[in-house]
Amino acid sequence: MDHLLSARALMGISLGFHIIYVAFGIGFPLLLLIAEGMALKTGNELYHRVARNWTRPIVVLFAIGAVSGTILSFELGLLWPVFMGFGGPMIGLAFWLEGFAFFTEAIFVSLYVYGERRLSRRALFLTTIPIAISSMISAVFVISANSWMNTPAGFDLVNGNAVHVNPWQAMKNPAWLHEALHGTLATYVASSFALAGVYAYHLLKGRNTPEHKAALSLALAVAGITVPLMLLTGDQSAMRVAVQQPAKLAAMEALPRTMEGAPLVIGGWLDPATNRVRYGVEIPKLLSFLAFRDPDARVLGLDAFPPKLRPDANIVHPFFDLMVASFFIMFAAMLWFWIARWRSKDVPANRLLLLAILAASPFGLLAQEFGWFVTEFGRQPWIARNIMLVAGGVTPRNVEWVLYLFVFVYFALTTGLLRLLLTPSPLKPGIPEQKEDY
Repeated sequence: MDHLLSARALMGISLGFHIIYVAFGIGFPLLLLIAEGMALKTGNELYHRVARNWTRPIVVLFAIGAVSGTILSFELGLLWPVFMGFGGPMIGLAFWLEGFAFFTEAIFVSLYVYGERRLSRRALFLTTIPIAISSMISAVFVISANSWMNTPAGFDLVNGNAVHVNPWQAMKNPAWLHEALHGTLATYVASSFALAGVYAYHLLKGRNTPEHKAALSLALAVAGITVPLMLLTGDQSAMRVAVQQPAKLAAMEALPRTMEGAPLVIGGWLDPATNRVRYGVEIPKLLSFLAFRDPDARVLGLDAFPPKLRPDANIVHPFFDLMVASFFIMFAAMLWFWIARWRSKDVPANRLLLLAILAASPFGLLAQEFGWFVTEFGRQPWIARNIMLVAGGVTPRNVEWVLYLFVFVYFALTTGLLRLLLTPSPLKPGIPEQKEDY
């Protein structure tokens, strides 16, 4: 196996697993904050019991996410030493600050988990605030490093070397804001829908406890806010990509030729022999309108870029379509639930609806994976766009044996994670007595 292919495969597998762990690590704290806030505001112990039931998965996922993140930090130096030698001064600040956010989250997770018998209910709620904020900030810092690869900034390039480096400007690169907003919201959508699927499954099995109903409503309430926001931030992201990364947009939309009034293509396959999209559904002028708010706007196609510097539309375009389809699947299930709940004034017992929520529950995580594929494959063949090729940043050594070893490690981590999450807790039910004051 070629060393470049081995390095890309290992990094891709590592990030593919890490994205799932981190989605829960960022989304769960927000749900925890809301549940504890509801318990404090309403005085209803139901929400506190729901929150405490999440303690075990939060701790386990936090630990697994820390392990997989540590592995990734080693892989950056092991697999991409040339790239890190060049880009490290620009993206190092983001990873350094992310470390502070991570340790802040770890401290307050410990206080929340072990403070049940020692902290007042108000103090317990207050610990969830820095947990939610630090997990969100952690995501923002890491995304800034990835966005820098898409829109490098914060330095001058002189004879192939980065000089006059400004790490703050690098962190606030042109793609940072829209990627951070869209990426962070994606974790909230993914975790809330995954959790909704768990409770929909319990209700389908006849476990109609107040905790299960409250948790399902809470998860879909978060989804009810974040899913529409995903649509808005996704639209803004596409507009920024059209200006900042036109080659990626051309691959996302399978647009072979530069044209005015470009159509939006749903599905299909770009035939390299004829340079035409086959089997796709075209909506006239919609791409020009969505990208520039002008139905007659000129949109750059793949022909505007040298053949060796074009992303592969037959990889990027299907993943983009799958990401968008995932959104509409989740939106439909979420909307159906809230209409039914509004009509019945309670969590509906409609079996078909619960099956729809269960079926839609993995699509948040899938959408994250698809979106990441679009981002990374859409930047190819660059590791830092227009600055360094992927082939120029990789290690010259063969890392095939490391690939096989780490694949084993990730599957072992995931197997252990599933066993821990699916094994009933040995703790007896019940909430320990609280102190009134801290």
